[in-house]
Amino acid sequence: MNAANPNSGEDARRVQRPSNDPFLFRPLTLRGVTARNRIMLAPLCEYSATDGVANDWHLVHLGARAIGGAGIICTEATHVSPEGRITPHCLGLWNAAQRDALARVVDFIVAHGATPAIQISHAGRKASVARPWEGGGPLSPEQGGWQTFGPSARPFTQAYPTPQAMTKADIARVTADFAHSARLALQAGFQIAELHGAHGYLLHQFLSPLVNEREDEYGGSLENRARFLLEVVAAVRAEWPKHLPLFVRLSCTDWVEGGLSADETVEVCRMLAATGDVDLIDASSGGADPRQKIRPSPGYQVPFAERIRREAGIATGAVGMINTPDLAEEILANGRADLIIMGRKLMADPHWPLKAAAALHVAGAWVPQYERAAPMV
Repeated sequence: MNAANPNSGEDARRVQRPSNDPFLFRPLTLRGVTARNRIMLAPLCEYSATDGVANDWHLVHLGARAIGGAGIICTEATHVSPEGRITPHCLGLWNAAQRDALARVVDFIVAHGATPAIQISHAGRKASVARPWEGGGPLSPEQGGWQTFGPSARPFTQAYPTPQAMTKADIARVTADFAHSARLALQAGFQIAELHGAHGYLLHQFLSPLVNEREDEYGGSLENRARFLLEVVAAVRAEWPKHLPLFVRLSCTDWVEGGLSADETVEVCRMLAATGDVDLIDASSGGADPRQKIRPSPGYQVPFAERIRREAGIATGAVGMINTPDLAEEILANGRADLIIMGRKLMADPHWPLKAAAALHVAGAWVPQYERAAPMV
């Protein structure tokens, strides 16, 4: 793709656009899939599944955002194995019951004009913890906890148990687990798959030199640290049809000295682009090390998406405190990203996309049951 010129400075970011043609509401086509607009619900962990199986909570949570007008509706992190879950209450996709429960949700999303996406994940050393509202700390065996593993025997904090360093057989098994989940996701009807390589979970753990202390071909150099991610991408793409898009979420920096840097992430994105298997980078940050120092502000992660788009030649999604239609429109109009990924704002207001359409002077696709609530354009 040819990235637009990423202008800098406040004057350059005053967008001149036709009032009837906002960038935010232009369709986005990737491979054989077209989303109705450029708003994506971010993967938001709900910690509300039973044995990994989606239920009415997930139907209502995801379905409400489809009714609310978002173009792409993405599940929370959906884990490839029981031991890969963050908590015992996280979504999973390793069996038919989980697939069939998600298929019900997918059918509702599609029926209301949105594109269903799934984030496929493994928590690695950050697995086996309680839900946030139950303290969020590591679970003991008596509490239902389990042995975690990661690239190296290095715990997330001193309060966490030491993970088991993965053998090459473990790496091969988890790679196959990702592929198996992708196969089930396809059967459930998802049209976009995203691999979770961010926020300190397993794929990110291999990328980060703060976590990965291996001395074999999966550790050391950036090329080696990216090997596991690239192998997972290849395995998933072997199951995920060529006409369907594949996203990768990355933490573009660890926000800790000596950790994964933005420069390294650009190189990883060049590797991913070169495979021809990945269509978009979901550009987030942090999560690998509790020493991180982040100062969030509106659009604070957008420069990562902008730089990757420009320097790696791959489409990007911008995420992080993009809370107003004007900010979202500026990002897209100035070629800083191709997609706006929203979490907390859509959590608080499922109908934000329809309200944003009105603010940008276009008609939103309100469902007939709610048409009386639609603002005048």
